[in-house]
Amino acid sequence: MFKYPKVNYIGNKEKIAKWICDQFPTDAKTLFDAFSGGCSLSYEAKYRGLEVYTNDVLQVNYHIANALIKNNHILLNAEDIKLIFSGSPFKGFMFANYSEVYFYPDECCQLDLYRENIKKLDSDEKQSLALSLMRRAMIRKMPYSRFNLNWDKIVQLRDEEYSYEKYKRKRAYHNQTFKLHFLKNLDDYNNAVFSNSKDNRAYNEDVFDLLNKVQADIIYLDPPYTGTMNNYFSFYGLVDNFIASKKTEPFKNNFTDKNSAVALFDKLFARLSNFKYWYLSFNNSSYLSKHELLYLLNKYTSDVQVMEKKHVYKITGKEKKERNTEYLFIAKNQFYQEHSTENYAAAEL
Repeated sequence: MFKYPKVNYIGNKEKIAKWICDQFPTDAKTLFDAFSGGCSLSYEAKYRGLEVYTNDVLQVNYHIANALIKNNHILLNAEDIKLIFSGSPFKGFMFANYSEVYFYPDECCQLDLYRENIKKLDSDEKQSLALSLMRRAMIRKMPYSRFNLNWDKIVQLRDEEYSYEKYKRKRAYHNQTFKLHFLKNLDDYNNAVFSNSKDNRAYNEDVFDLLNKVQADIIYLDPPYTGTMNNYFSFYGLVDNFIASKKTEPFKNNFTDKNSAVALFDKLFARLSNFKYWYLSFNNSSYLSKHELLYLLNKYTSDVQVMEKKHVYKITGKEKKERNTEYLFIAKNQFYQEHSTENYAAAEL
């Protein structure tokens, strides 16, 4: 039994991935997870034997997918770990841009060293595993597991005595080293790698650039929930900057702006002809409403049903948690025609 490792991803479907996959039709063999995020849904689908294609616009999410979904057997070994943590910390990109912004200066110097060393690993899969583990380490040191706090608040919340006085928890893990967090999670990530004997793939593109290039039986859509605080670039863009060693630009088509949400969803649903079954996750506290989404879906197919399940997100307050309902929209493409193998090949981007 392979187990999905700890990722700490806001909006993660880990707790309901099995429930969602239970709704997949038995004739489906391939899945396109178009907003794959932390890959919990893709991981469950891979475990069940589907051929899985993931996509996410964040680089760090691509590396999670490359490490756990596309990767079938490559692990980090003792020599790789020795390489990652060898040498002396130095003042590089992270030090110049994020000292006393998200981390202390010495911590930024450590990250600069580790990023340079990860580049020296001898395969893309190893680099993706290492970056996924370093992401996990960075998240563990960050209060609330997201990079949108100001420095004064970070310092306050990393003070273990303050944390204990206010929350009755010291949260010592905020002050443990990147290396310690990395090594704590290493076995879990290595042990999560497995082969399902399928040609699984990972992409790092705007979803609208892939919809006409990838074909699958199922497309699973889990976009940011409009009108909630789930702005994934503000949460995790810092990790993309760490990976790229430069400041990256916020991505377009992010589904977070109410003013553009209707047009984006309509554009999305209009371009799903390559997929026989459409699955959309959404939440009752988000914009658009269940009825508005049904209206848009019904423009392109009349075969739509909605399932509902109580689901708690850690990010919401206690009262909101109690009122949270997860919607799963299930639609069948009435005009679906399977492409012949002569005319179709998923783009290797």
